[in-house]
Amino acid sequence: MHAGNSKEQALFTAALEISDPGERECFLEHSCADDARLHQELTKLLAAHAKSERVFSRGVSRLVSEACNGLRKAALADVETEALEKIGSRIGKYTIVGLLGEGGCGLVYLAEQEEPVRRQVALKVIKTGMDTRSVIARFEAERQALARMDHSNIAKVLDAGVTDRGRSFFVMELVQGVKITTFCDEHNLDARQRLQIFIQVCQAIQHAHQKGIIHRDIKPSNILVRLQDGTPMPKVIDFGIAKATEGTLSEFTAFTTYGQFIGTPAYMSPEQAQLSGLDVDTRSDIYSLGVLLYELLTGRTPFDQNELVNSGFDEMRRTLREQDPQRPSMMLTSMSNADLTTIAERRCAEPPKLIKSIQGDLDWIVMKALEKDRTRRYETANALAMDIQRYLNLETVLARPPSQLYQFRKLIRRNKVVFASGAIVVLTLVVGLGVSTWLFLREREALRVQGHLRQEAEQARANEMLLRQKAEVRERVTQAGVLASHGKMQEADDLLEQVPAKLFSPSMEATTVFRELGGWNTLQGRWKQAADRFSVLVQVNQVDKTDQSDRATSDLLLAAPLLIEAGNLTRYDQMRRMELARLSGTTNLIAAEQLLKTSLLAPAEPSTMALRDPLAKLLADSLDSKNPTVNDASFNAAWRALALALLEYRRGNFIASADWLKRCSNYPGQAPSCITITHILSGMTWLQLGNAQAAETELNLGRKLVENHFAKKLELSDSKSGLLAGWLTAHILLREAEELSSTHRKHAQLTQNDE
Repeated sequence: MHAGNSKEQALFTAALEISDPGERECFLEHSCADDARLHQELTKLLAAHAKSERVFSRGVSRLVSEACNGLRKAALADVETEALEKIGSRIGKYTIVGLLGEGGCGLVYLAEQEEPVRRQVALKVIKTGMDTRSVIARFEAERQALARMDHSNIAKVLDAGVTDRGRSFFVMELVQGVKITTFCDEHNLDARQRLQIFIQVCQAIQHAHQKGIIHRDIKPSNILVRLQDGTPMPKVIDFGIAKATEGTLSEFTAFTTYGQFIGTPAYMSPEQAQLSGLDVDTRSDIYSLGVLLYELLTGRTPFDQNELVNSGFDEMRRTLREQDPQRPSMMLTSMSNADLTTIAERRCAEPPKLIKSIQGDLDWIVMKALEKDRTRRYETANALAMDIQRYLNLETVLARPPSQLYQFRKLIRRNKVVFASGAIVVLTLVVGLGVSTWLFLREREALRVQGHLRQEAEQARANEMLLRQKAEVRERVTQAGVLASHGKMQEADDLLEQVPAKLFSPSMEATTVFRELGGWNTLQGRWKQAADRFSVLVQVNQVDKTDQSDRATSDLLLAAPLLIEAGNLTRYDQMRRMELARLSGTTNLIAAEQLLKTSLLAPAEPSTMALRDPLAKLLADSLDSKNPTVNDASFNAAWRALALALLEYRRGNFIASADWLKRCSNYPGQAPSCITITHILSGMTWLQLGNAQAAETELNLGRKLVENHFAKKLELSDSKSGLLAGWLTAHILLREAEELSSTHRKHAQLTQNDE
């Protein structure tokens, strides 16, 4: 037989194993539900085999191959002829318009009804030559099953009767729609929208179960969806292989005989695969609903349909009965990047977010519906729908992972021979106790190793997810850099606003982008945003710790006053501790001066004051040096004296602080911000020394200079020249001075009142 006909050969061989003609026909009907030509070919092949068994036994492969190739065109022609002969004819008050589809024992036509109302309907007629007792019984069962149900999501039965040729027919509501999976993909519905449609399907199946009907072939092609007033409306169709669970549907009881293979393999429950219809109940439909939900979420069925069919009849049944499927989230994780991206786009989600949304509750809901042990599935379709609704309402779902005891029992059932042999050894030999102990310890070690490997795999997946996120963040940083280079600072800032700081990786590109955004936010007076950008800048800055250049120092230290301006004193304390740890051993005078000053913008714990001693000694020695290249007695010297004054103030040495402030004032060429800070700190010092009049004079001068500077818009030159940190320091110290002055006034007032 040719490789192209492997499916025909597999089905032909499986059909030969079924001796009863009725059972064989039902097997063909549902194995070839979507391929009428294949059904016709296999029917004729089986007939030829019955007439020429001797010839067939000498060359099965050759005969099947030649027959399949020779009968394919004839089978198609027969179907088309039978359909075309009906077009235009009338059956009762219905006119045949065309052929809609074909099942194993019935043809479905598009027909027009003219009275008492004019409408299009679906008319199902039993096929010529299929009017055997068992087929008629199933046909009548389907008709009566549909007639007993009245639900908006189930196709309605409108009429029934017998044709002039004595063939039974019934008329159904014409369902115009596409199968549920196609509808959801074409409209790019997200997971929530798909779940809402699925809930309606569950409610329809629940109604059928309440009427005593099991569908037994739930699959996407039997659930059609169309838009009704802009709302998706699913319709469940084809109860052709349904079975009544209570009562009798016709004089021919529609029971399933032993060994009859009913359903579509990929959607078939384990008990259906047992080929014992007596063991099938409504929970079989729950399993099929679980498969449908799995496919709606992941775009795949738990077991691939083609692999099931090609694996052979016995292997297919074993897989359905014994093999556990992957969880939906694991199925998505195991896909290739291209497939996963396509699946996620059809669900309006990014791949990581889609996987995360399914992990947990949805995983357990699906796996509870797919339990091999039906006693552990949802009891009813309504229970499944309610658990999904709980998930949508952010409530606790009833589905939970199976216990370890239950998993161990399943392990025993899958390995009956091994455990039975072990039991015999234990009962027969005393030495078996030692052997069993050794096996137990080895198994425990294997479980430990397995758990360790699972953790490593989960950690690897987490690392992979983190790498994907960081790659996306790097792309955002690049885009922000392009926007910033074109002057679109607000757009660049918004692009990085919601990204967690931990996802930014050190790079020169990120350093440049966050330096520009930090400076831009500062000039806008947006202190919190500026502090956030400079904090990230410290994280992504590639400058080596030993690099103590002016630019590296200003990048690191400008974050400190911005954090105070943003009101984040906790983060400021963390930042200055990090600065001291990194630069406390510097020999760079500029770095030492800025570090000492910015680490004292707020009072420090006494235990940390000793960390500043090396910096203070370096600055004091430089100011006492006779070397003019070290002690230039100008701009930078004034800043060093001011930093030492602030240190003595924080130590409580107010007289020493006043001496350093006086020395600072004597240096020529001071920066305006330095002069301002000197006035403010002098006012604070005089307040501590009890000279309120001198303090008020100094504070007024400092306040006026700060207000004048901040009354105008900050200029880019402030940021680039490094003077911005000085003005922020003045602003911060002025607030502290105002609070100190207010406290002294209140104290003086209370003292005056007491006197």
